[in-house]
Order: sequence, then C-alpha cells, then structure tokens
Amino acid sequence: MTTIDDTTDRELALKRLKKRHDFHGHLFAYSLINGFLVLIWAMTGLHRFFWPIFPILGWGIGVFFNAWDVYRTDTFTEEQIRREIAHLHKNR
Repeated sequence: MTTIDDTTDRELALKRLKKRHDFHGHLFAYSLINGFLVLIWAMTGLHRFFWPIFPILGWGIGVFFNAWDVYRTDTFTEEQIRREIAHLHKNR
C-alpha cells in the first residue's frame, strides 16, 4: 500500500530523473554541434579568428544554467532550517 508521501516522493523522483535525462540530451547536442563548428573552422584554413567561440560561449551559458537547475538541491537540511530560525529570532 502506498501513502501520499510515497506518491509525492515518486513524482518528485520522476521529475528529477526527467530533468537529468533532458540535460544529458542538451549537453550531448551542445558538444556535438559545437565540435562540428570547430571542425568546420579547422578545415576552412581561416585560423586567424576563432569564430566558434561565439556559439560555444553563448550556448554554454544556457548549458550552465540548465545544469544549475538540474543538479542544485531544492531541499534544506534541518540544521540549515534551525540556523535560519535562529537568525530570524536574533534580528527581532
């Protein structure tokens, strides 16, 4: 028999797994496409200016924030909660 907490935990776990799966797809596409752009740059013989830096950095910012969203924790420890409560009481 499952409880409401078990159902909520399952939904949360599924949501996190989906986010992680989607991020890995995003990272794969980023690596593949930007690798291809660097290959084009290398094969054209125009080595004066590394133009692939623009999509690498621009898209890289999006990948960074996607990773931040996927791997940061949304939960707090009891110790963190107690410290925040103590901080609130101290500032009254």
